[in-house]
Amino acid sequence: MMKLKISIRRTLAIACCWIAIATSSPIAPQSATATSVALNTTIATLDSRPQPQPLNGQNFQKSLDRNNFVDAIRQVELGWQYQYEAYYEGKLKSQYFELPEIKQKLAQVDRATKTRSALLYAVPRPDGLHLILVSAQGTPVHKIVKDANAKTLPEAAKNLRINLVNPQTTRGEYLPPVQQFDRWLIQPVAADLKARKIDTILFCLGGGLRGLPLAALHDGQQFLVERYNLAIIPAFNLLDRKSKTLPGLQVLAMGAATFTDNPNLPAVPIELATITQTGSWPGRVLLNEAFTLKQFQLARSQTAYGIVHLASHADISAKSVKDSYIQFWDRRLQLNQVRELSLDKPAVQLLVLSACRTALGTPNAELGFAGLAVQSGAKAVLASLWSVDDVGTLVLMSDFYQRLKTAPLKSTALRSTQIAMLKGDLKLRNSSIRRVRKSLPSELQSSQDRDLSHPYYWAAFTTIGNPW
Repeated sequence: MMKLKISIRRTLAIACCWIAIATSSPIAPQSATATSVALNTTIATLDSRPQPQPLNGQNFQKSLDRNNFVDAIRQVELGWQYQYEAYYEGKLKSQYFELPEIKQKLAQVDRATKTRSALLYAVPRPDGLHLILVSAQGTPVHKIVKDANAKTLPEAAKNLRINLVNPQTTRGEYLPPVQQFDRWLIQPVAADLKARKIDTILFCLGGGLRGLPLAALHDGQQFLVERYNLAIIPAFNLLDRKSKTLPGLQVLAMGAATFTDNPNLPAVPIELATITQTGSWPGRVLLNEAFTLKQFQLARSQTAYGIVHLASHADISAKSVKDSYIQFWDRRLQLNQVRELSLDKPAVQLLVLSACRTALGTPNAELGFAGLAVQSGAKAVLASLWSVDDVGTLVLMSDFYQRLKTAPLKSTALRSTQIAMLKGDLKLRNSSIRRVRKSLPSELQSSQDRDLSHPYYWAAFTTIGNPW
């Protein structure tokens, strides 16, 4: 140990001396460049972690051909981190784990949460869709789905979105596209998921797939949400894995019912009141004029709210991170400014965006959506891929918070609510809202018996980040 310390000091001393000589030398005109090279070399020596870089398709394929999963997964992790950091225009909080460490971390999570979790990497390539399944048990599994190639994937994804975002489509119209993606994404590894007793899937998705409503995938008998707990993560090295029991935390519920540049959300006052008046979720409501960034920061400085609920328009644009925003009463907070919320100080376990809208089918918007948790600093985000109508959102959110009191996982609470909706068991009339509000506003009276079983109402909502 003493020899190692002396060696490190000697290396640093030599490097610093070399830099000092180079910068003071009047002879070499390229001394500034040499100084930069020497400094970068010294830093690289001290931090040997691989740096994010674009995914090289040929190198990725070579690694898979050699069954070198360590190298293949390293390339995917670093390649996707590069994409997210490019979109968000800055470095993201990350760790670095090789495949053996990833498996070890999954085993730790499994023991702590009494679950069986697996990572499913889905990497679109010109020759097909490459799937890599990683769990704490067994060796990684690689499958290639040649039918899901660069030509067929975008068209199939577009067809799926068209049929799901329209609540008027029939089962005969929306089932074929969601069954197609189940055959591509799930069926190739279904036997391995069953053999390893996996109950929670963390999807690490490539371009064109990050905006898929995964809960709605269907195997001909069940939706995917009926089979597994689900979450989207940008990359394992960008995931905050630590889990914490949610009951006992306080909720900061904020939002607005009226807007000048967006449609009004008349159910928001009821949504916020229902969340904070159910007993187990004590909290504070900041509505309309009180829904400002300044008031948010003040409230957080006074109380360490573990759950933050924002019932307001959030738009993830196809253009850029600066065109994407969360609407506060007094301003639009750009997505690259979300760090101003300081949700990691102290840590927010769950950030909910109940009226989020994503420009589906565009790479930039998909990066913005899937990267929400790591960018915001929250351990997990619950957001929607498209704007669900006011009644559907109100029912889903009120039931979700009821189930969150006792659910072992955040993703389990969402899953239970979605299953109740798809089975037709949950409507405005029999939701927890009626236990809080004996009477409803006139604009909601006619919607009490609306059928909310169509995937439009429930499949948009997705857990992003830590599902535990």
